[in-house]
Amino acid sequence: MNDVIIIGAGPGGAMAGTLLARAGISTELIDKENFPRFHIGESLLPIDLALFDKLGLDMGALGFLYKGGAEFFDERTGDHAEYPFSEGLPGTPTHAYQVNRSEFDAAVLDCAVKAGASFTPGVRVSRIAPDADGVDVTTSQGTLRARYVIDATGQDAMLAHREKSMRRIDDFGLAAVFRHFEQLSDAAWQELAHDGKGNIRVLIVEDGWVWAIPLAGKRLSVGVVTRKRGVDIELFEQTYSASPMLQRLTAGCPRSEPRIIRNFSYKNLKTSGARWACLGDAALFLDPVFSSGVSLAMLGADKLAEVLIPALRAGTEADPELTLPVSQHMAIAYTTFGTLVGAFYHTKLIEHFFFAKAPDPEIKRGLISTLAGDLWRDDNAFQKMLLASKRRRFEPYVDG
Repeated sequence: MNDVIIIGAGPGGAMAGTLLARAGISTELIDKENFPRFHIGESLLPIDLALFDKLGLDMGALGFLYKGGAEFFDERTGDHAEYPFSEGLPGTPTHAYQVNRSEFDAAVLDCAVKAGASFTPGVRVSRIAPDADGVDVTTSQGTLRARYVIDATGQDAMLAHREKSMRRIDDFGLAAVFRHFEQLSDAAWQELAHDGKGNIRVLIVEDGWVWAIPLAGKRLSVGVVTRKRGVDIELFEQTYSASPMLQRLTAGCPRSEPRIIRNFSYKNLKTSGARWACLGDAALFLDPVFSSGVSLAMLGADKLAEVLIPALRAGTEADPELTLPVSQHMAIAYTTFGTLVGAFYHTKLIEHFFFAKAPDPEIKRGLISTLAGDLWRDDNAFQKMLLASKRRRFEPYVDG
C-alpha cells in the first residue's frame, strides 16, 4: 500500500508528488493520458518562480520564453496599456515564462519521478472508496490502495462529480476556441519578443476576450474566450478576421487545427474529506483571463504537501479537517482572482483602471502585483479596494 495516490499528473499533481516523495512519502501518480500530451494554459505568473526553484527547474535552460508582463488592447477604441511585472510592489517577482505545456508538464512530472514517485500513464479511475484505514482506488488496471488520495484530475474534477458538489459560474467565460500559428515573421517576432519582452496580449472583444501568447520558436497561441453559449469554430474565424493586429502578426503563417474547450468557470463546494483532497482545477477553475490556473494548482500543491507530510508521519491523515489551512490559504487567491474576473466582465474595471490615462501610482503597482499572483501581502491598495467593492460578484470561498 502506498502512502499517497495522486490521480492526475499535471503541474499540480506532479508538484505534490515531488514534494511528498522527497519527504520519504511513498507516492504513486497515475493519469489517464500518456505524457507528453497537449494542454492549454501556456502563460505562467511570476509567483511561480519560487516554486520552480523549489523543484530545481531552470526555465531558461529548458527553452521557455521569458514573459515580462501583460498588455491589454481594445482595437475598437484604440486603447492600449502595458503592465511590466518589474513595476509591481517591492518584492514582487519581475518576470514569468510562456511555456509549451507538453514540455513544461513533462519537466515537472520528471521532477516527481526523480524524487522517487512512481508514475503510470494510461490509467483510468472509476471509483474511490475511503474507509477507516485507507482508500481503495478502482482503476482500469485493478484496485490500488493508499492511506490518502489527491484528486488532481483538472477539469475532469472526478471527486466533484462524485460528491455532486460542482457549481458552474455562469457569468464568467464559458468556453474557448483556439489555434496555434507557426513560423512568425521576423518583424512579428521582434514586436512580440524583442528585448526579452514576451508579454501576453489580451484583446478585449464583445462578450469576451482574446489571448495572444508568444511561444518559443516563433509561434503564437491565439484563443477566443466567450460568455456566449454554442461556441464553434466560426467564432474564432469571425474574431480573427475582425482583428487587424492578429492578422498582421500571423500573416502567411501555418496554423494548427482549431480546438474547443468547454466547461469553463466552476467551483467545487467540497474539496476535501477524510483521506482525500482536491487540487488545482479539480477544486476550482476560473476564466483564464488572468492566467491563474497553473499557479493556483502548484501553489495549492505546495501548501497541501506542507500539511499532509507531517500528518502522514503522525498517522493523523484521516482527519476530515486536515486541509482546512490549505483552503484558508488558497481562498485568498481564489477570492482575489475570482473578484478580478467578475470585475473584468461586469464593471468598468478595464476602462477605469487598466486603460486609465493617469493612474494612481500606488494603485497601478498593486494592480501589477495582483496580476503577478503576489497576493499574500498586506500592502496592496488595489487588492484591498477590489475585495472591498460592494459590487463584488465572487464571494470568499473556504471549505474543510
